[in-house]
Amino acid sequence: MGDWIEVDEARPLPGLRLVLTAGVPGPWGEAAKGVFRAKGIDFARVRQVGGQPNDALEAWTGHRNAPIAMYEDERPRTGWVEILALAERLAPEPALVPEDPEERVLLFGLAHELMGEGGFGWCRRLMLFRASLGDAEKPPEPMRAALGRMLSQYDYSREAAERAPERVAEILGLLSARLRTQREAGRRYLLGERLSALDIYAAAMLGITAPLPEEVCPMPKAMRAMYASPHPLVDAALDPALLEHRDFVYRTYLGLPVEL
Repeated sequence: MGDWIEVDEARPLPGLRLVLTAGVPGPWGEAAKGVFRAKGIDFARVRQVGGQPNDALEAWTGHRNAPIAMYEDERPRTGWVEILALAERLAPEPALVPEDPEERVLLFGLAHELMGEGGFGWCRRLMLFRASLGDAEKPPEPMRAALGRMLSQYDYSREAAERAPERVAEILGLLSARLRTQREAGRRYLLGERLSALDIYAAAMLGITAPLPEEVCPMPKAMRAMYASPHPLVDAALDPALLEHRDFVYRTYLGLPVEL
């Protein structure tokens, strides 16, 4: 992956440039990195600064957030589906989308539960916002510009945040059941006989409920404390087998320590 480069350096470069939030293991960014890394696709890491305007990035891509995949002079890819599609096109093997149609439907359905609007990552973000805001409906003035944009992006309300733990626990239950079914069939992965994008997405998203250890994934102490303190419902639903699977995926395919 190499060192970080700035937007102005990245714009004229050929090949794949992946915009990521510098210094933190953002779950959608980790997922995008994981897909390209599992396929052996090289990319330049372009710095995005969390919570900042990122005006130069918006001028280039039309977006302020990360991840963003920029390939040659093609349009920006920001969603997990289009980033995965780009990766599959650039390196058809090893395929991360199953050929079997039933497995393919399972992949995209469960991946949406993890990565999509109203899914696991979305609802964990609502929980983190609730922890930051307490009983307030708006962030304090020093945090208003940065946090206010994110609250709007995720349609935050206190009521939605209070419902979020049940949804997160439900999705953990789905993943746990899928892993159990596969293991009972003598299989190592969440789908079929080999690694798929679902394994990568599950590994990346679990980081905002149970972070990887500090020695392999350093992050700001305040962030680690928030990530590691979800909710009794979430704690009860977090199957240790899922964490073992996460560690296996990182160790075998994504690489440790995590490069931030």
